[in-house]
Amino acid sequence: MADDFATSANPPAASNGAGTPYRGRDARGAGGNSAPLNALGAMRVQPHSLEVEEYLLSCCLIDGNDTVARCLEGKITARSFYAPANQVIFDRLVDMYNRGVAIESGVLAEELKSNRQFDEIGGYAYLTQISGRIPTVAQASYFIEKVRELYLLRELIKVASNTIEACFTHAGPLETFIDTVEKDIFAVTQDRISDAARQMDGPTREAMVLITQMAERKGGLTGLSSGLSDVDKFTYGFQQQEMIILAARPSMGKTSLALNFAEAAALPHGGKKGAGVLIFSLEMGSSQLALRLLCSRARVDTKKLRDGLYRPGGEEFSALQQTAEELSKAPLYIDDSSQLTIMELRAKARRLAVRLAATGTPLGFIMVDYLQLLSPTDPRVSREQQVAEASRGLKSLAKELKVPVLVLSQLNRAAEKEERVPRLSDLRESGSIEQDADVVLMLSRPKDADKNYQVAAPEADLIVAKQRNGPVGEIKLRFVSNITRFENYTK
Repeated sequence: MADDFATSANPPAASNGAGTPYRGRDARGAGGNSAPLNALGAMRVQPHSLEVEEYLLSCCLIDGNDTVARCLEGKITARSFYAPANQVIFDRLVDMYNRGVAIESGVLAEELKSNRQFDEIGGYAYLTQISGRIPTVAQASYFIEKVRELYLLRELIKVASNTIEACFTHAGPLETFIDTVEKDIFAVTQDRISDAARQMDGPTREAMVLITQMAERKGGLTGLSSGLSDVDKFTYGFQQQEMIILAARPSMGKTSLALNFAEAAALPHGGKKGAGVLIFSLEMGSSQLALRLLCSRARVDTKKLRDGLYRPGGEEFSALQQTAEELSKAPLYIDDSSQLTIMELRAKARRLAVRLAATGTPLGFIMVDYLQLLSPTDPRVSREQQVAEASRGLKSLAKELKVPVLVLSQLNRAAEKEERVPRLSDLRESGSIEQDADVVLMLSRPKDADKNYQVAAPEADLIVAKQRNGPVGEIKLRFVSNITRFENYTK
């Protein structure tokens, strides 16, 4: 039986695509790793290295607890191994590690016998072979990375093969199909290979890290600052994986406030490094948004600029040029594509996330202006279902990329007609928005504002109508209309 898991004397040569040969087993040793056909129809052995797998298992037996822990941190699972015997052995080692059982060859053999897996892996002959592979764990990190790398290559092959097969049998909306394919490939390239359901050990550690941050910062920010201290006191910053809804009636200033948030994320105060910011503008063109950002940050009166009251070379133009240089260097990206579906939006966000990760300034904030303008994937379904699909897709994107996603939304006219403060039920066209959102902010004019004009007033009430992990209430803001900028309220 041990021969089934030993490298064959005359193995077929396989390549990883870069000219590096891998020694393969016969069909019995390949387990569930099917060998795809090449262009000529010949069988090809998938990328693997049995020696590296055995070296890693040998490291685990030499220094069990530490090496197994490092494997788990490196997202190595039983599926990461090519040979079925190695899959079984690693799975048993992880089980022993979790139960606190001493990891060494004799104990492993007994554990395998108890689970009727001893003969399956090749008995003492194979255990002796792997346990004597190397005398030290000095290169364990290299072996972990190599096993992971070869596994990811096999996963890419599987995804690509499934995609080719699905292309021949595809039926249904093309956009949905492309989104599924892209998501599968992205999951592999981003090393998202763990099960969807996670044992509480990992999430508990992550929660304790957040709790420690809260204690150390003594009520300070644990997420991205909004740039407005009064808002940050309620939210403690915009948190990763959260979908934040910013809702208002038209011309209430929601785009201006959202741009203030985006600016604060990309260009924070105090010389801190900004986060990558992606703005999807379905309502305004990129040049219009750039004009707003320039005038707002440089504190230049937009109306006077449009009226031609500022001359080149003047103080205001110098401020605009300085701000333009600052913004041009910021990790701020605007996509003003029209007729954008939620599938296309998610695809663009994923691609930019990959690009930015390579630069050392990862994507940290996404803004969508606004939800109701997203084109439906299937125009035949009801409007409520279309908006619900977009809402769920944006929440899924926030979790997938682990960034806060700020989504602008319209309110219906009920609050205006009844002359009252807006509430969650006023969110337009779908109840799923309030269900999917982690935070709901509603921008409203003060109760004593002039009701004859439906525009932003010098003062505004920002209502925190929902917050899963924090308080709700009202925040008063000051709106400087000539530079379209919201600021902390001062009497």
